[in-house]
Amino acid sequence: MREIEIFLTLAEELHFSRTAERLGVSPGRVSQSIKKQERRIGAPLFVRTTRTVRLSPLGEQLYQALKSGHRQITQGIEAARAAARGATGTLTLGTMGPYSLRIKDMLDLFLARHPHARLRHREIQPASPLDLLMSGDVDVVYVWLPVDEPGLTVLPTARTSALLLMASADHPYAERESVCLEEFGDCSVVEGGSIPSAMEEVLNPRHTPSGRPVRRGPRVTTWQETLSVVSSGQATAAVPAEVPRFYSWPSLVFLPIRDAPPCRWAFAWRTANESPLIRGFAEASTDADQLMAESGAQPLPLPPNQPLADDQDAWLGHLDRGRTTPTGAGQ
Repeated sequence: MREIEIFLTLAEELHFSRTAERLGVSPGRVSQSIKKQERRIGAPLFVRTTRTVRLSPLGEQLYQALKSGHRQITQGIEAARAAARGATGTLTLGTMGPYSLRIKDMLDLFLARHPHARLRHREIQPASPLDLLMSGDVDVVYVWLPVDEPGLTVLPTARTSALLLMASADHPYAERESVCLEEFGDCSVVEGGSIPSAMEEVLNPRHTPSGRPVRRGPRVTTWQETLSVVSSGQATAAVPAEVPRFYSWPSLVFLPIRDAPPCRWAFAWRTANESPLIRGFAEASTDADQLMAESGAQPLPLPPNQPLADDQDAWLGHLDRGRTTPTGAGQ
């Protein structure tokens, strides 16, 4: 390989000193290598004068025959080295608010397996959860199911969350222990921006189980707007059970929804943009879920109702120590 590399480099540089400098060897080493190759082949590969060096017809033929093969070999070796090091590059992950903390075990596993990879975080908005993915600003998103858009690969995880109704502290439901989906017909809920209808239906359905329409309140585009609209009493919103942990505003209450199915979470990426880095990320997710199952981690209980005071501290501590999110209301 070294002899071929010397020949190819001299064929490109047509200068012994520049070839030697480029390869980190002496000009004498270059000259000796070329003479050795010419003896092996049986004819001159270069035409040399005191002023110039050029390829002979045979040298030009050999150069054309060897350069593509040499490139394939070096690329193959580099690909093998990269595989041995693990995936490289930067992967941009889109999550909502603090939800990257809920998958910290999976992120740690991914980075441990791929120490040469970088993980970049971008915040996505619940009102438009797939926009940054579709625009190419993020590589992978962590969102709730269902994700039915064409052109996406979806990898469900073992993580689930119970759903809570987030309302203002002076809402008529504020003193209740819980609510049911039918009672959404007596509320108004926030309206998302570009949220797919199937995803919106999980959090804020258009109709109650009996068919009553659920009124829409103000349209929101960011999570901060959702918090402001709800805390001011203009609308309510169904949210995953982790939300009170991070947004315990005095003006908000969180009520378990007794008959709401668990919210299931998944990673999604554009199928056409799948890469070794994304495949490594997906494998880490699957393996982290398997490790979680093997460890026997149990679902967490729901947080207590308002006020968010001392009795919730125990639940929050349990959430920090646990590996999963709640899996059902009222458990």
